[in-house]
Amino acid sequence: MVEALSYAIDIGYRHIDTAHLYRMEPEVGQIINQKIKQGVVKREELFVTTKVWHHFHREADVEVSVRGSLRRLNLDYVDLILMHWPMSISQKGVDEKIDYLETWRGFESVLKKGLVKAIGVSNFNLEQMKRLLANCKVPPASNQIEINLNLGQPELVEYCQSKGVVVVAYSPFGTMVPSRAAPNSPEPKLNNPTMVAIAKKYNKTVTQVTLRYLYQRGIVSIPKTITKSRVLENASIFDFELDQGDVATIAKFDNGYRTVRPIFWQDYLNYPFDKVPEKAEIPKSLMVWKNGINLDID
Repeated sequence: MVEALSYAIDIGYRHIDTAHLYRMEPEVGQIINQKIKQGVVKREELFVTTKVWHHFHREADVEVSVRGSLRRLNLDYVDLILMHWPMSISQKGVDEKIDYLETWRGFESVLKKGLVKAIGVSNFNLEQMKRLLANCKVPPASNQIEINLNLGQPELVEYCQSKGVVVVAYSPFGTMVPSRAAPNSPEPKLNNPTMVAIAKKYNKTVTQVTLRYLYQRGIVSIPKTITKSRVLENASIFDFELDQGDVATIAKFDNGYRTVRPIFWQDYLNYPFDKVPEKAEIPKSLMVWKNGINLDID
């Protein structure tokens, strides 16, 4: 990760997304400060996002979380802090049933104190967004949600955009990533004939076409990779434009399928997704979320 992030900054990436859960803030901060010291980039040219985990949903605890992230990152401020999930869960896995509106007041407080430049949310559904916007002093700058070719979420995206809330897509490749896809998950995969044909038409890869499609919807994507070649590939999407016919064809893959569905939380208050049978298989990559219940508080 360290090498990939260093390379990403060198070639022009400026948005860096991390979180307490990922346990990588010290390494991320080290690279950021190294690049600033080397004169590669100025701090004000970077946009650093981190997230408050759901151990810290009490209003006063938000600042504890933010200051912890700043210490681990070795930064004076972050550009954006997100409420990672709308649920509140203790370190022991107990549903604390804290209203996310209380948590949001803590977010407004750290914004006022200058610890962060902007505040936002993640994994909020449409009704939760409407309720938050109706009851906040400072509206969220963004909502980071799963969006990919399987899960377009047009109603939520259009609502957020109509309110000036930037939509950020995590897991933008969906079932294209084997570790994210359960058995028998729907198309498109990387070798999908339709996507391969579209990619060939523009002399691009399937993943580049996917990112370009989301970009043309006005969505910011945060693809995850630790491979230099893919870091460069993911950035090379601004020299072509999908025509409306191809956009319409790609849109047909939307079937509402979620690759990120942490069903081990679905009985907690404010779980944002529809419930599914417990027997549903959980991709191994999602188990980090469950393990995050025991995230160290430092």
